[in-house]
Parts: sequence; structure tokens; C-alpha cells
Amino acid sequence: MSLGPVMLDVAGLELVAEERERLRHPLVGGVILFTRNYDSPGQVERLVREIHALRDPQLLVAVDHEGGRVQRFRPGFTALPAAALLGEHYDENRKRALRLAEACGWLMARELRAVGVDFSFAPVLDLNRGVSTVIGDRAFHSDPEAVADLAHAYMRGMHDAGMAATGKHFPGHGSIAADSHVAMPVDEREFEDILLQDIVPFERMIHYGLAAVMPAHVVYTRVDPRPAGFSRFWLKEVLRGRLGFQGVIFSDDLSMEGAKGAGDMVARAAAALDAGCDMVLACNDPPAADTLLDGLRIQDNPVSHLRLVRLHGRLPVSRQQLLADAGYQQALSLVHNVA
Repeated sequence: MSLGPVMLDVAGLELVAEERERLRHPLVGGVILFTRNYDSPGQVERLVREIHALRDPQLLVAVDHEGGRVQRFRPGFTALPAAALLGEHYDENRKRALRLAEACGWLMARELRAVGVDFSFAPVLDLNRGVSTVIGDRAFHSDPEAVADLAHAYMRGMHDAGMAATGKHFPGHGSIAADSHVAMPVDEREFEDILLQDIVPFERMIHYGLAAVMPAHVVYTRVDPRPAGFSRFWLKEVLRGRLGFQGVIFSDDLSMEGAKGAGDMVARAAAALDAGCDMVLACNDPPAADTLLDGLRIQDNPVSHLRLVRLHGRLPVSRQQLLADAGYQQALSLVHNVA
């Protein structure tokens, strides 16, 4: 069985029979975890192990674990600094900031790999324009070259810890005040302005080997009437064609307000996949997830499957081994000094 194009969530700290059945559906390829799925490192390790045991190849297990405001697992995990704090250090001492960014990426990834999680949806490549509250300090910097520099270091750390990186939110969410979780954000800038600013970190990171990208639920009205995650222009012509990206394209959560203009859940998923996404996220609505699995045409895309299997975590490590690792202690010391 191949990995399907749908990523779902689960309700609690352990799987129930209905969820096991749902996750065995051939359209499913992954699971995203949230804070409600976390109690302790041991508990979440058991949950991830059970999810992985359901299928062969194993379902991908992901989480939003950027640091700062967006860190799903807390007690038992290191409190990671917001990306913007690394940007502040970058302005003072670039070399030190890059060491810190690499340490943060390694530490985040290694702690997640020690409980079996395959990857985190990180890093954020948006520009911090001081406009978007939903992005804000999740972004490294306002300067696209600084964002690319810091994100590259962060990705190196993730890679050394056995985890692939996902850059988000293409082609850039940092210049829009509206939050796509609760509204449909609109960006009225010209394509050339976006290309010369917001797309720069994505272009650089693709050159550095970025494994996955998540587009924004944002409409760039002077470019395409559809949100980027449903736009063939943004995903196929720009991301695949102009930028030469060959990795995985994830939709953002199709339950968000910014996705609802594409129709019901089945229509949203079909539109995102048709536009160029390899995997779509459908979260926080089990009835809609069941409707999606019942109504979406079975996807047979060997290229997408090959892209997805490359996101399985590497370099397995036990939590006991991690805690005894001198490199781990060194990374903790570096990150704890970020203030």
C-alpha cells in the first residue's frame, strides 16, 4: 500500500477503534498531532508507535513545533525561542545567530525524533513586516536574505537530527493582517513585488535542498483569483516551474476559513490536489474527514508517493540515548542562553 494524499488528526492521547479504521483507509498518508494529543514524552511516543504500526509503509507523523507561540509539546520538551528572537541576534552578531539557529533546528528535531515523530512543519519563511499577527514573531526577520540565511542554518540542524524541513507559507503570508484561520486574507501587491521580496527565502531554500513547502491560504488578487494553495499558477508555474521545486507540497488545513471558498471538504481537497498539492490536511472535523475519505477519488500518483516517503524520519534515537548525548547538552546550553 502506498501513502495516500490525505493527512488527518486524532482526538486524544491514544487511538480509538474508529480512528484506527479511518487511518487504514488507502487515501490516508499521514497524521498531524496537536497539543491535545500530548501529555508526556512517553505517552506521545506510544501514540506515534501505534500510528506507525497501522500501515506499511508507515504513515507520516507530523506536528507544528516551531518554537515560541507555536510549540505543541511542552512539559518534557525544551521551550524553544520564537524565530524573531534569532533574527534580533542576527542583527547583532550574524555568526552567533546562525549557530543558535542551527542548534534550535537540531534540538527541535532531535527531541521529536526521540519520540518517533517524523517531521515538524518548520521553518516559517514568511517575512515579518509588522502587519500579520498570525505570523509576527514566528518569522525570523523582515529582510528576505536574513530569513533565508537563518532558515538555512535551522534546516541544517534539522537535517543533522534526521528530519526533513517544510517551508511555509508560500509565496508569503507576512504582509497581510488577516488570519487565514478565521478569514480570507487578500494581498493586492503585484507579482513582481512578491517575487522580489517574499519568494526570495523560498527560492534560496529550494536551492539548499528544502524537502517540502506549504502554501498560504491567501488570495493574491493581482496574480490569481484563487488562494495560493488552490492555484495552478502559484504551485505549478511558479513553485514547480520557475523555482524548480521537486519536493512535497502540503496544503494548509482545509478546515481553515481561508480554504472554504473552494467548496465542501471533498471539493477543497480535489481542488488542492489538482492545483499541485501532494498531500492535503483535513483537521478538527471527523465527520468532514469521513466525508472526504468517502467522496474523494482514489489518487494514484507514484511521483507524489516517492516524494512523501522521503519525509520519513531518519536517525532513530531513544529518549534515554538523547538525554545522555553530549551534543544534546551542548545544544540545550546554547538555546537556554537565547534571550
